[in-house]
Amino acid sequence: MADIARSFDDLNLLDRLSTGDSALHRLDPRAKLLTVMGFIFAVVSFPRYEISSLLPFFFFPAVLIPLADIPARFLVKKYLFLLPFAVLIGIFNPLFDREAVLFIGPVAVSGGMVSFLSIIIRFTLTVLAALILVAITGFNGVCLALERLKVPGVFCVQLMMLYRYIFVLSNEALKMARARELRSFGKQGKGFRPFASLIGHLLLRTWDRAQRVHMAMLSRGFQGEFYVRRPLTLKAHDVAFCLVWLSLFAFFRLFDLPAMIGDLLTGVTA
Repeated sequence: MADIARSFDDLNLLDRLSTGDSALHRLDPRAKLLTVMGFIFAVVSFPRYEISSLLPFFFFPAVLIPLADIPARFLVKKYLFLLPFAVLIGIFNPLFDREAVLFIGPVAVSGGMVSFLSIIIRFTLTVLAALILVAITGFNGVCLALERLKVPGVFCVQLMMLYRYIFVLSNEALKMARARELRSFGKQGKGFRPFASLIGHLLLRTWDRAQRVHMAMLSRGFQGEFYVRRPLTLKAHDVAFCLVWLSLFAFFRLFDLPAMIGDLLTGVTA
């Protein structure tokens, strides 16, 4: 039960972080969404053997994390939870691509190993960017920004409902796990059959809860659209934030900054 409660708290933490009052939190959600989308597009557009050219992009999360006062420990925890998916994607690259593309002294490094490392770096950058976006905007803010950017409203509403349904599911799971522990002793109630029964009842209870929530929304006049108290207005500092970062991402993408610094230092020392 402690693990379920901890996972539920982690979900709530992103929502609590999005209610902050930093300069980043006060920016228009559209500016933040476009900036992160440009960041992700620039990161994934590199060839598969690029490593050093991706390193300057760490400047973006390194600046935003302290400015938004986001707990680095929380981000690392979420990143490590998702990391196995990236490892599964690229773990077989060294087996299929064995041609040497890099030499570190006498040691030859295969293209598969380089591409695997490149996948991990891209994954790290994109996951951090997505977590930072939700932490400083909120998932509802992201969906609202998508809607204002002319993404179909039905899709945005479905995303918001799906996100909220996760909280319903977690809350019901926490109640059922607590009830099971109070009614069991030792290893009783912890086998496969009780667990399967618990999952089945959880789905039935969340389905019933979702229907009651939907009926409550309809009774309050819900017609497929969410309304916000504060209207979105793009201001000069929102546009400046977006343009400055997008220009920096374009510079990182078009110019190999680590190679330029290396050539500069080599010329100075020579």
